[in-house]
Amino acid sequence: MSSHQSVRAASSLLPLAAANSPWQLCVAPMIDVTDRHCRFFHRQLAPHARLYTEMIATGALLHGQPDHHLQFNELEHPVALQLGGSVPDELARAARLGEQWGYDEINLNCGCPSARVQRGAFGACLMAQPTLVAACVRAMLDAISVPVTVKHRLGLDDNTDYAPLRDFVGELFDAGVRQFIVHARNAVLGGLSPKENRQIPPLRYAVAAQLKTDFPEATFVLNGGITEASQAQALLKQFDGVMLGRAAWHAPAVLGQLHRLFWPDASTASPEEVILAMADYARAEQARGTPARFITRAMLGWPSGQVGARQWRRLLSDAHALQRHGADIIEMAWEQLQNRQAQAAQATEPI
Repeated sequence: MSSHQSVRAASSLLPLAAANSPWQLCVAPMIDVTDRHCRFFHRQLAPHARLYTEMIATGALLHGQPDHHLQFNELEHPVALQLGGSVPDELARAARLGEQWGYDEINLNCGCPSARVQRGAFGACLMAQPTLVAACVRAMLDAISVPVTVKHRLGLDDNTDYAPLRDFVGELFDAGVRQFIVHARNAVLGGLSPKENRQIPPLRYAVAAQLKTDFPEATFVLNGGITEASQAQALLKQFDGVMLGRAAWHAPAVLGQLHRLFWPDASTASPEEVILAMADYARAEQARGTPARFITRAMLGWPSGQVGARQWRRLLSDAHALQRHGADIIEMAWEQLQNRQAQAAQATEPI
């Protein structure tokens, strides 16, 4: 069986609910990662994936420069705006701005455990206040027509009881939320860094799956610990979608693998086409004053595990080379990678 036939056969095993879900494949909102340049790159790899912005606090939109935070390329669709906040009226106004700018979804962050976010009284600490969160989502739903979704954890600190989680989701479901993104770990609000909160609290997929059983009319997307295409496919037997986090940053090629698995009949860009698209995008951004490093940093892990990956990363992150060559460095790095791989292939050919 050819690799294309294998992908097609594997896709036929996807549950109908997952196959029909607009949230089948998502890329997580990641602070200082999923900016508009990163999302444009991810879109080249996975044309149908649902992309999320970094978390943006309501104050940054209502009292700052909304165009700085909200601008995006039309090719990013479907794209969701993630908000951080806990004041219903402010969230409604920020959600309205997001809809006006053309976002396909507004997501409320109830999962970030960072101390800075806690000081703003939003993020994961909101899981202890389901009635407040319900008031927030009602205000947002009344203000806009696109979906309002919630990203949350399984619980707080060392409390592993299922009842508070079920009641949290139940109250939001009653308020009108129908799409939930579940990071299948608890959030530890004191003593762990955000990075440690992504690694130390144990993954509990079975608990997240119980939510799908208890709320069959809702959509549940699983987030946390998903790094490989085969793993994601298996999880779609229990969930309506999967959300990749750091894997999409450190090894973005997995996005292309998942897209081919989930949408075998959809056309996808070849690596050469991705390079041309990113080079053209970088040149257009450079003309607007955007440094090339803002675009190339999202691409550093693309050839992870391949011959020449280290040289690729080195060149695309070299400050002097970026300053000297600008957007042209993308095609230069690609040519260098191709040459390295060709040399390696020649070296292993039998004499």
